[in-house]
Amino acid sequence: MHVTYWCEMVWLPPGEVVESVAVITDGPRIAEIHPGVPAPPGSVRLAGLTLPGLANAHSHAFHRALRAHTQTDRGSFWTWREQMYDVAGRLDPDTYFALARATYTEMALAGVTCVAEFHYLHHGPGGVPYDDPNAMGHVLVRAAREAGLRIALLDTCYLTGGIGDALVGTQLRFGDGDAERWAVRADELAAAYADADDVEIGAAIHSVRAVPPEQMPVVVEFAHRQAAPLHMHVSEQPAENEACVEAYSATPVQVLHDHGALGPRSTAVHATHLSDVDVALLGGSTTHVCMCPTTERDLADGIGPARRLLEAGTPITLGSDSQAVIDLFEEARAVELDERLATGERGHWHASELLGAATAAGHASLGFPDAGSLIPGGWADLVSVRLDSVRTAGATRATAAEAVVFAATAADVHSVVAGGRRVVEDGRHVLGDVGAMLREAIAAARN
Repeated sequence: MHVTYWCEMVWLPPGEVVESVAVITDGPRIAEIHPGVPAPPGSVRLAGLTLPGLANAHSHAFHRALRAHTQTDRGSFWTWREQMYDVAGRLDPDTYFALARATYTEMALAGVTCVAEFHYLHHGPGGVPYDDPNAMGHVLVRAAREAGLRIALLDTCYLTGGIGDALVGTQLRFGDGDAERWAVRADELAAAYADADDVEIGAAIHSVRAVPPEQMPVVVEFAHRQAAPLHMHVSEQPAENEACVEAYSATPVQVLHDHGALGPRSTAVHATHLSDVDVALLGGSTTHVCMCPTTERDLADGIGPARRLLEAGTPITLGSDSQAVIDLFEEARAVELDERLATGERGHWHASELLGAATAAGHASLGFPDAGSLIPGGWADLVSVRLDSVRTAGATRATAAEAVVFAATAADVHSVVAGGRRVVEDGRHVLGDVGAMLREAIAAARN
């Protein structure tokens, strides 16, 4: 089915804002793009600036139930983690589906058309597998589809509770015993979606804390065999680095490099506390780095060297991680603004570079290289942002990209077409009252 959208302004490759653009879709793909034309008869008008769909390159859907509840006391990443475990211990496939569906629908309202779910909540209480060992993975795929998103489900290997420590308590739900048993389950999950063009089954090494180095090659081999993304938490906390150096006489990046985990299909998440050698290894291997600034601020993690990484050869992507906020415009501008705080200088990133991190680079890191750019043959993902709100009013064609990156919020997204399907119109999702969905799902998850 062909649909013609006429856009007031569009951000087109290689990063130029163009006025009066007709975009013709054919099912889930873009068929034609015609800049500088009047609105064709019968076309759907998209006001403001239209962007490619945004890619949320790092998500833990169930963390949405933590928002606001973790803000009442002092503490650190490690005290926050105990509250996260408490929620993880309560979920079952039904409550997880409802929470993920509501969370992904919130993402759609924010302009996200593809999400990377870093999925480690695999099994039932005590680590007992469900009748279908991938039941929790399947509900995440179903939740994303109902919300209107594509999903890169990153099945996560999680074997130890810390370097040399056994899994305990809620952590037992995350583990498969060893990487070989993890791979058997992950292969079954991948086979279930082998013919799905909206689902990518990838892999994740949770961290050097949770996967011993001798187990990592099995996870790497799975990613190579499936030609799939491989993601990993890296150097989020100084304590993680210190424990790794003490155990292995190497940093987390060096351990991952030595065991084959870096490369163009890999993504290091956070990468906050890096040595010069780490930066060189990540850049030299063209490993992506996913920055999650709202979570890194919320958990007092620190500010990562994003610009140095980019200049070393590392593509930068963006993620909402703990769902402290779901707003990729906030994540994008925080990359620049946090570096200003760290360096005392302005102007590290252009708006077009940050939009590229939120779109093309993000989709590529999730195994969807034909998404994130408005080009014929690409995915028909159109995200339209108001330029007449109190935050963006006064923007012109010359400043539209800057207005969106440095002033707009998720609330300024008024229309989302994802894979040719219009899932958001006039700021409302086709599923209805998303606030009510979230309220009910969070109450059930925390009960």
